[in-house]
Amino acid sequence: MSAVWRASRAAVKRRRLQTFVIGLVVLCSTTTILLGLGLLTAASAPFDKAFSQQRGAHTVAAFDLEKASGAQLAQTSRRPGVEAAAGPFGQAVLEMPKDWLWMSAGSLSVVGRSHPDGPVDHIRLLEGRWATAPGEIVVNWPVAGTPGSGQLGTKLKPRGAPPLTVVGFATSMSKSAGAWVSPEQMAQLRPTTAQMLYRFTNASTEEQLRTGLTTATAQLPAGSLTTAQSYLTLKRAFSAKTDAYLPFMTLFGVLGLLVSVLIVGNVVSGAVVSGHRHIGVLKSLGFTPNQVVAVYLTMVSVPAVIGCAIGTLIGNAVAGPILQVAFSGIETGSASISMSWWPSALCLVGMPALVVLAALIPAMHTHRLSAAQAITAGSAPRTGRGLRIQRRLSGTRLPRAVSLGLGQPFARPGRSLLTMAAIVLGGTTVTLTTGLTSTMVAYGNAGKSDGAARVDVQAGSPANGQTAPKLSDRQTEQRLRSLPGAERVAARALTKVSLAGYTQTVFANFYRGDTQDLASGIVKGHWPAGAGEAVAGPTFLNQHGISVGDRVTIQLNGKQAPVTIVGELMEGNAQALDSNWQTLSRLDPTTEAAEYTVQLAHGADAQSYIEAVKAADPALHPSLRRSDNTATTTVVGFASAFTVLLTVVASLGVFNTVLLNIRERRRDLGMLKSIGMTPRQVMAMTVTSVAALGAVGGLLGIPLGIVAHRLVVDHVGVISFPESMKQVWHLPQLAALILAGVTIAVLGALIPARTAARLTIAKVLHNE
Repeated sequence: MSAVWRASRAAVKRRRLQTFVIGLVVLCSTTTILLGLGLLTAASAPFDKAFSQQRGAHTVAAFDLEKASGAQLAQTSRRPGVEAAAGPFGQAVLEMPKDWLWMSAGSLSVVGRSHPDGPVDHIRLLEGRWATAPGEIVVNWPVAGTPGSGQLGTKLKPRGAPPLTVVGFATSMSKSAGAWVSPEQMAQLRPTTAQMLYRFTNASTEEQLRTGLTTATAQLPAGSLTTAQSYLTLKRAFSAKTDAYLPFMTLFGVLGLLVSVLIVGNVVSGAVVSGHRHIGVLKSLGFTPNQVVAVYLTMVSVPAVIGCAIGTLIGNAVAGPILQVAFSGIETGSASISMSWWPSALCLVGMPALVVLAALIPAMHTHRLSAAQAITAGSAPRTGRGLRIQRRLSGTRLPRAVSLGLGQPFARPGRSLLTMAAIVLGGTTVTLTTGLTSTMVAYGNAGKSDGAARVDVQAGSPANGQTAPKLSDRQTEQRLRSLPGAERVAARALTKVSLAGYTQTVFANFYRGDTQDLASGIVKGHWPAGAGEAVAGPTFLNQHGISVGDRVTIQLNGKQAPVTIVGELMEGNAQALDSNWQTLSRLDPTTEAAEYTVQLAHGADAQSYIEAVKAADPALHPSLRRSDNTATTTVVGFASAFTVLLTVVASLGVFNTVLLNIRERRRDLGMLKSIGMTPRQVMAMTVTSVAALGAVGGLLGIPLGIVAHRLVVDHVGVISFPESMKQVWHLPQLAALILAGVTIAVLGALIPARTAARLTIAKVLHNE
């Protein structure tokens, strides 16, 4: 083994370019695969970890106290299949008439608990203390981080209930309540429902959760169960934004894996095949066949291990910022966003194993060659199908350098097919990225085709320490319409409402005025035209198990209103639905708009309009709506990064193929130069040999890229793209995409081609 190591080390030092190419290919491939695997696993890992730490409830259930007593509910904790349970806790809904703290007016779900701990749903106290006496309340902090100072001691004045003082902020991964009070305070609120928190032995699917809840409540009176919230719904909501990226991240991960496997296999096997002469020398020196195989496995493993280690470090370093972007804006509670350890471990073990396997197959073939056969294998003149095809091409009118180049891929058909497969996948990636970019740019420009500026005007809220507007809601709207430059004005009221059959409250946007921009975002159905109609985004519909045409009942201030979902928005908040002012009038006619969107006329100066709004009423806070779109930036950024990685890897594969061909054809190059072939013709012949593969690969990659693009845009969970945003392919664009494969091939061939052109006849034929 000492001799094997010395021979391997000498080969690594002597073949520096080959060693560098193997290490670089493995590095890029490892980084690509690690990014794909890391983003796929990150979506659920933070939730699962935090949910387990806080003993989150698999099901949060609410019961009618008029049909089931507290004693009967407590008995359910001892039913088969129940791992642990907490409750019953009194539950009530408070109506907040004005904005409070960071929340909008509307419904607030409150639960009475004596302490934050228990067998289920450990509530994490972020600031202050737990509510232990009447008149105190602990508020659920909805976003990651610590609440700002100065919020403790805030007085809440719910409608029809005693004032409550905020004594603490807490967070619950189970989202079991919007706030908590002491049991004594809850008794004063006279709750009509009670909450039970369950953890079941089997809870990995919705069906298992339904079975567990049915078994637990089998002995309760019929109709006592009013609502049930599954933790799987919370998990989907937690990763809702990341789900938008998972389809194309999965696809890019698969493409990266395929390209990496093809290129690594091509590079490593080519390195062994091109070393036949070296193998013969080793055998003539007394190396056994097994020792020769060990030399080559060691020779390719050294750069592979180094490249894999560096690629893993780079992948982990890049994954952190990407994960922060992917999870930005998500309510993570106490979950930490980080990449799991197993993708790194898989890459560190899997990539070197792949390299060894790719080298082992051709190395075992040379295992059977004698020393004389191995030494002459690379220098003997070639015959066969490749030579016959070159002779046929020489009879055409093509320039001699071009005909020779077109025939070269047939001399090594296996190597050529592997190279072309990598180019096909590279062309597929470029096509996919082009389509995604076009779709996301169209999505980002939705509702902005007129090019007019938009100004958002926020009304001051005393609850947030701001001065209230001097004029009423309707008068403010008319004032905004009358200012120079205004063309359309839409008013919005935001409140929280309860959905019958669901434990969590949701946001409701109620609009009036000019809502043409909003209506342009409808992909199915229509914008609400009358009272009792609403629309929502795909995430809201999926998480609540409803679709266009279904009816839900919303509750606000003790009033109920049946609402029909008449349309699906292109996108929308996962916890919000949109309706019109007629529906709001049925629930609470006193609610006023808190925000106005003003579309300016073409050519109007936005800054002048903003100054006019400030002059009209200092309590109005106007701001120019920016055209930034984080989803577009993220998707295009991810796609571009992966395209660059895969293009580099594919080009390295071409580079290696051309390098090996030149090394094997040194004798032929010397003969061609000796009969008058110029360096420029050598370059043309070398580039042509892979440009043809690039053209075919690019042509085959286009339909694959179009199919991949359609697969991605049809399965983005948080956006429902209209057909117009999916049909992004045009003939000039498709013609340009054919050049993608040629570009990848030429980029990889340029450096070896220049090297071949500079070879002198004496140097090439020195060994002859």
